[in-house]
Amino acid sequence: MAIGGIPGQERAKTLLRGALRSGKIAHAYLFAGPAGTGRRAMAQAFAQTLLCERGGEDACGECLSCRKVLHGNHPDLHRIAPDGATVKIDQIRELQRELSYRSASADRKIYVIEGAETMTVQAANSLLKFLEEPPSPVVAMLIAPSTQAVLPTIASRTQLVPFVPGDPVALEQTLFAEGIPPLLAKAAVHLSSGLDGSRALAQENWFAEIRNVVIQLGKEIPSRFPAVLLTAQQQVFKTDLAEHCDLLLQMFALWYRDMIYVMTGREQRLVFPDQGEWMAKQAWSRSIDDWVKAMEAALTASRRIKAHVQPQLAFEQFLVTSAATAT
Repeated sequence: MAIGGIPGQERAKTLLRGALRSGKIAHAYLFAGPAGTGRRAMAQAFAQTLLCERGGEDACGECLSCRKVLHGNHPDLHRIAPDGATVKIDQIRELQRELSYRSASADRKIYVIEGAETMTVQAANSLLKFLEEPPSPVVAMLIAPSTQAVLPTIASRTQLVPFVPGDPVALEQTLFAEGIPPLLAKAAVHLSSGLDGSRALAQENWFAEIRNVVIQLGKEIPSRFPAVLLTAQQQVFKTDLAEHCDLLLQMFALWYRDMIYVMTGREQRLVFPDQGEWMAKQAWSRSIDDWVKAMEAALTASRRIKAHVQPQLAFEQFLVTSAATAT
């Protein structure tokens, strides 16, 4: 995909095209922003343009070099991804050895490090030395959630390429046009940060099931607790949905936010518009403060799972807390 073909992210495009136009290519870039915003696609498009035989502000997509990049076998483009949970020092050392050889055909070599925030301390320090004294000409592209996610010394030696979450309405419209069911698209764009992430999420077979579980449990919590604990065990923890418990909790936060939207006259912003009639009858059974507490309980449980708390324990604690606010 060419730079121009990546949706949104105009600031990132302007910065990269300005560098291409002027010929002032930095030795290192940090593609920073939430997952799903097109960071990886933009890094590939920029690398392809730098290696393109025709030059210009975007890759031609037709020359031999472009085709090699697209097929993943260009000898002057190197990619590193986390080996397990982290990028390790041996990976950085191997990269340095590869880049010490003469370029095969291009004027420069390029390396892309995905998940740069996962680098071990040893790997980051080894890369830092490489960034300070890179063999010329080499261009580094690091992909991370933010500048704060990498060592300050690394961030200070890179050119920031910022990525921001897309506008949910625009993302919804794009997904609608691609044939994704509207209700799934509406939920996906609020649970992911960009078009690529939203599309991938909405296309997962289990995503529609999670939405249905949220609706079922959301309706049962106020009136059928503690029986809802058994329902959760059967519908979530005895199925493959248990693997996506953190996302289920994030969707619960959207469910409770919809209750607040109903109470404040913002029904047009509902993530669960098909449940609007039921919500209109139930939203006033609690105060706005209670719904906020329920949202916070869901998000807290999601964070606990990411911090390696046992998912079923975190989810059941959320259900208890949520039910308590209804009494």
